[in-house]
Amino acid sequence: MNRRFALLAPLTLLLPLPAAAEKISLAALSDYLNGLTTVETDFTQINADGTISTGKIFIHRPGRVRFEYAPPDRSLVIAGGQQVAIFDAKSNQPPEQYPLKRTPLNLILAENIDLGRAEMVVGHSEDGTSTRVRAQDPEYPEYGSIELVFTSDPVELRQWIITDDLGSQTTVILGEMIKGGALGASIFDITAETTKRLN
Repeated sequence: MNRRFALLAPLTLLLPLPAAAEKISLAALSDYLNGLTTVETDFTQINADGTISTGKIFIHRPGRVRFEYAPPDRSLVIAGGQQVAIFDAKSNQPPEQYPLKRTPLNLILAENIDLGRAEMVVGHSEDGTSTRVRAQDPEYPEYGSIELVFTSDPVELRQWIITDDLGSQTTVILGEMIKGGALGASIFDITAETTKRLN
């Protein structure tokens, strides 16, 4: 036993201990994520170079997400139709696009999330305040991973950290979530957004 803890041990008989948070099971976390249909919330993004961006995120599972970055950035990222499009606010060119399945974000936008799937979860821990799950696509681990951070009572997704195929990390911290609201399909329409920006 660690000497410091050995010295404190007798006090535990006199002082009530705070309830330690228990690690949330992968089944419970899968159920929670599958129960999210639409989400709207503010976010703070810590980029790989240490810069910070803020904005609003809209999620419509399965397969759709929209990151609207606040001024002065004004960039936009949309996932829809199995594609991800990155709109550069300073460019009048069409967005850079690539398949959604090439980003770890695809794991939480999937129609049926099963964190118990073989070799999907490569880390599952609890640090006293939150449960952390690191997941990757078992078929394409080279695409990177996503670490999801949850609090309990009730279970809530608080942030995620994406590690890309080059090892760079981007952290997204979520604000208070508005769940179950109506989100129009047009805000996830890459073609419509491209047309609007180029005209």
